[in-house]
Amino acid sequence: MTSSEIRTRFLEFFKKRGHTIIPSASLVTSDEKGVTNPTLFNTAGMQPLIPYLLGKPFLDNDGKEIKRLADAQKCLRTVDIDEVGDTVHATFFEMLGNWSLGDYFKKEAINWSYEFLTSKEEGLGLDPKRLYITVFEGDGNAPRDDEAAEIWASTLGLSTTATSRSPTSAVGRIFFMSADKNWWEAGNDGPCGPDSEMYYDVANRFGGREIAQEEFVDADEKKDLVEVWNDVFMQYEKKDGKIIGKLPKPSVDTGAGLERLAMTLQKVDNIYDIDLLKPVMEKIKELSKNWDIKSARIFADHIRASVFLTADGVIPGNTDRGYVLRRLIRRFVRHADTLGINQNAAASVFGKIIDVYADTYDDLKKQDKNIRSVLVAEETKYRETANKGFHELRRRLKDKGTFSTNDLFDFYQSYGLSKEQLKETLSELPIKFDEKDFDDLVKNHQALSRAGAEKKFKGGLADANDPMVVRYHTATHLLHQALHDILGNEVSQKGSNITPERLRFDFSYPSKMTDEQKKKVEEIVNEKIALKLTVNQVVMPSEEAVKTGAYHFFNEKYPEQVSVYYIGDDIDHAYSKEFCGGPHVANTGELAGPEGKWKFKLKKEEAVAQGVRRIRAVLE
Repeated sequence: MTSSEIRTRFLEFFKKRGHTIIPSASLVTSDEKGVTNPTLFNTAGMQPLIPYLLGKPFLDNDGKEIKRLADAQKCLRTVDIDEVGDTVHATFFEMLGNWSLGDYFKKEAINWSYEFLTSKEEGLGLDPKRLYITVFEGDGNAPRDDEAAEIWASTLGLSTTATSRSPTSAVGRIFFMSADKNWWEAGNDGPCGPDSEMYYDVANRFGGREIAQEEFVDADEKKDLVEVWNDVFMQYEKKDGKIIGKLPKPSVDTGAGLERLAMTLQKVDNIYDIDLLKPVMEKIKELSKNWDIKSARIFADHIRASVFLTADGVIPGNTDRGYVLRRLIRRFVRHADTLGINQNAAASVFGKIIDVYADTYDDLKKQDKNIRSVLVAEETKYRETANKGFHELRRRLKDKGTFSTNDLFDFYQSYGLSKEQLKETLSELPIKFDEKDFDDLVKNHQALSRAGAEKKFKGGLADANDPMVVRYHTATHLLHQALHDILGNEVSQKGSNITPERLRFDFSYPSKMTDEQKKKVEEIVNEKIALKLTVNQVVMPSEEAVKTGAYHFFNEKYPEQVSVYYIGDDIDHAYSKEFCGGPHVANTGELAGPEGKWKFKLKKEEAVAQGVRRIRAVLE
């Protein structure tokens, strides 16, 4: 069954069951009022529908309220970008979804999911004996979803003994899992609730028998079992990361990843061999001089995502959505180089993607020239930046004669030079490359990135996946200390908010800052940036941390052990030190940007409350 047939069958199935078919929304999230803290992109099919899941009526052109919807939604997710290249992960994908907006609930959703997956006449015709189910086990936020488990047992024609509650229980087909597996939410605000996931034994490892939970977990990890469907039961609402109550009208968000369904039905063991990506992979192989399957998959995935982002109006840049696109392009160019496709990588491959999707997304064909122009220009610009990085690396090596691993990691971050490129350059010189330490730095960087990935805001800090956010976080520490230097100890932090475009810092002070004071604060911060001071972290008992003079919120309770970031060679003589969880740049020089030309600038200083001032500042 082709991907197009799967998509069509899905929409027709739910249309017959009273669902209105709606077109895919843009990859770019709506900024509609009432949608709090949106992610940068639609990472799931339900995101464009959040206002309606919260109770806003969905009206047709005649003003009639619609309560059942279905679509095929374009999605982009970078939280697991480091997993791309395996058999199932991708940054761009399509979600087939159907929704009940305060209409039907768990029973209908589960029954229809099962019917579509297994029906040979109207659905996909999967073997019901190779299906395994997970439901929410419950936690301090919400109770165990026994209701869903009982509906599944009835749907599958099983007794309750076919439900496995723990790895040591009897064998079964239905497994209770933690919130990490079976709880759905998008960010810190909005609808949320337990979900139920359907897994298919693609390898036919179990021959249709009931299994123990530890067998399920092992098969899931080895990708013998692949998630093919997910039913989300929107029962609760979150605000600032906490459940504030039940939704007045419980709703349903169900759906499946098109690529994973296609993989199952086309009997291949990875999404890169399905009909949507195979032509792209074949083109890459034709062009490749040094074949590497993982690099080819990353190239294929990232250029597909870049094509769709460009078609939806995203332009490469240093912040926000533009930075995500720039990162994807740079990554696929690096992997094209690994494959020996050293020039015109984008121009050589993007046309295949447009050919594959032209019938479904006709805007791709209409924007063919624009997409080519954007991708080719960004590839050219990146290659120029990388060449500057190589030149600067060689120049600094000539001057210094050696480099620390942190120095080399700076080139990885600032110029986008890959580990392989750095190793190749250093191989020309009598300098040892400490690969293990470098890998550790990269892993730490990735871990910090994942902590905030796909979230535009998280408390005072925005998406930690974005290097601009990390830069602004460090700049906020410098600003805080500079304000103490100029205004004195009347200053104390009252709050902060960071996005990829700017930092915002609230502090106590009784009067408006003068132009001279603002100028001096700017000069101090830029002086510390120019000094390229190291940024360090230490974990210590909170009482000892207070004695070091590290800034913290005096009325807040802290754990026995706290993290302190300090800027300088040692904590006793550091320029700045604060209680903080990170992340931060490795040294303040990174705040000057890849070419070292950015300056810290105060854009606005104003009163926001009695005795509280607010500063907005940028790096540009």
